[in-house]
Amino acid sequence: MIGATVSSITRRRPFASRRVQVLTLSLFMFAAVALVSRLPAWPLIDYRAFDYLSTIGADPLPDDGPIIVAIDEPSLAEINVQWPWPRSLHARLISALRAAGAKMIGIDIIFSEPSLPGEDEGLAASLGPDVVLAGDETLVTSAQADQFIRVTPLQIFTDKLAMTGIASVGLHRDGVLREMPVYSDGFAAMIAAGAGGAAESPPRGSLIQTFGGPRTYPTVSYYQALDPENFLPPGLFKDRMVIVGLSLQNAPSIESGGADAFATSSTVHTGKLTAGAEIQATILDNLRLSQYVTEASLPIRQAVLLVAVAFAALLVWRGTGWKTVVLGAAALFMLLAGSYLTLRFGRVFASPMAPSLAFIGIAVAQAGLDYAQERKSRRQITRAFSQYLAPALVEELARDPSKLKLGGEKRELSILFCDVRGFTTISEQLKDDPQQLTTLINRLLTPLSEIVLSHGGTIDKYIGDCLMAFWNAPLDDPDHARHAVSAALDMLDSMDGLNAELKAEAQASGRVHYPLRIGVGINTGECVVGNMGSSSRFDYSALGDAVNLAARLEGASKPYNVSLLVGEATAHAAFGTLMVLELDRITVKGKTEQSPVFTVLRQKPDTAVIERHQQFLTAKYAGDVNAQRVLSRELAEALPALAGYYGQFHGDRRATDGTA
Repeated sequence: MIGATVSSITRRRPFASRRVQVLTLSLFMFAAVALVSRLPAWPLIDYRAFDYLSTIGADPLPDDGPIIVAIDEPSLAEINVQWPWPRSLHARLISALRAAGAKMIGIDIIFSEPSLPGEDEGLAASLGPDVVLAGDETLVTSAQADQFIRVTPLQIFTDKLAMTGIASVGLHRDGVLREMPVYSDGFAAMIAAGAGGAAESPPRGSLIQTFGGPRTYPTVSYYQALDPENFLPPGLFKDRMVIVGLSLQNAPSIESGGADAFATSSTVHTGKLTAGAEIQATILDNLRLSQYVTEASLPIRQAVLLVAVAFAALLVWRGTGWKTVVLGAAALFMLLAGSYLTLRFGRVFASPMAPSLAFIGIAVAQAGLDYAQERKSRRQITRAFSQYLAPALVEELARDPSKLKLGGEKRELSILFCDVRGFTTISEQLKDDPQQLTTLINRLLTPLSEIVLSHGGTIDKYIGDCLMAFWNAPLDDPDHARHAVSAALDMLDSMDGLNAELKAEAQASGRVHYPLRIGVGINTGECVVGNMGSSSRFDYSALGDAVNLAARLEGASKPYNVSLLVGEATAHAAFGTLMVLELDRITVKGKTEQSPVFTVLRQKPDTAVIERHQQFLTAKYAGDVNAQRVLSRELAEALPALAGYYGQFHGDRRATDGTA
């Protein structure tokens, strides 16, 4: 009996229970990710995402951006003077750039210490309000206190109206330069102010939008800028901002490091460091063009996280499967795309990492829970149905529980009823030994059940000594009628071996042997099959006229003195592979027309015997008693398996042994 246990297997978990599970998981994931994203190491994950997103389809380099005058290897070789170079050389450069039409000149070199006599005066003479000299600010940490130390150019230079800009930059914990300087008098900010393009200071924590890797900005060597008329195209510096500083010809790598060179967001692609002068140029364009990127505030980040959690919960609300993977991938792409579009067009960076982690966490965790539940259900299905279905069918049903449809559905089934002949007499004889009676019935039903399962049948129920089974449910079986008949023949054949075992055991123990015989009825027809019963307990069973007729056929097999009686639809389905013989026509309860009934034989008789049987049926239906008597005697000799059936028509009513 497939009862209430199956209810918990085949039905999905209550929707309310799943809702609680998904909501609990979502709240937990939201809280966990919100806390993890506040840890000190987490921003490095967000910043790495910024590195990739900010360098995809980056804005082109501005046409009127600064030009870099690089103190590089060719210049060191051409000038052939030991570094640091005489300050009078820098004075010549400033004069040459000014003469070439440069609008602003930024010198990314700190002149905080006196030089040789005459050198400082020469440099000071070349300075003016169109020159910005670099300063530096350093945090000195000691056990007693933390102190900021600002280093600025000599007063002799600032007295000449040269501006001072702090060129210090701050690195993130992973050593990458991404953050805009916080100084209102920063080096790039002062150049922008001098060029007349001053912009508002960016919010603290704003990020630098790079335009490419090293040497993205137009760069000339220092020695070329000293004599632009001979080395450079005419008008190169006309109305342009110029930044002078160290810039190695071959950008140093991360592994080798370099003087005044830093890793930037572009380093993830190039693996190269960018010179400080070029970084100052990038900061300058970020300021004057408002290209810098601000980070989304905490409330906005939490709101995005909440939306991602809510969408993930909706995605797994009813179940997980391949659609979850597809929609989940689409949702993650939307998170990345949304973050990218916000950064590129809104200049706001809302990291997709925390929302993506929460989304993936909910989807994967719920999928894991569903998988565990599915595994549990499969084990329960296997345990519950292994007593009623063939192992192959149990395995198929465990792989796809949806094949077991709940409720009722109309299907064509082949129904088998098997009953013990003379069970009342056996029960009466064993009334004082109920244990032996129970053992006897179990010994009988065990091999019969195994035969049903081996032929792909479903055991509906045991009713005392009666077994009911059917084919073509819960799984499809196109040859259900033939399989049912084959099972019935094997069941009848098994009785010889079982009776021999029981007889030997009875003789050995001095007990009386009660031989067992069975009768089988099979019918094929449309039934309603499904879970029948109450909401708390039900059976997976079949109902319908076809079931009732199968039970009647089993009962009618006894007066016909045959062990197997099948209905017309079953006979037609089995015909061709088995020997089917019509025995009579009966009127089914509730109908007026008669239906033929049949039996099935293992071995096909001779053609002449089959023809004589047809003549016998013709005489029987015509009421020709004399012809019936004569033909039945002949057929009883020719077909010993049906001797009991033919004996009814010539006076010999010996019962067969149930081995049709």
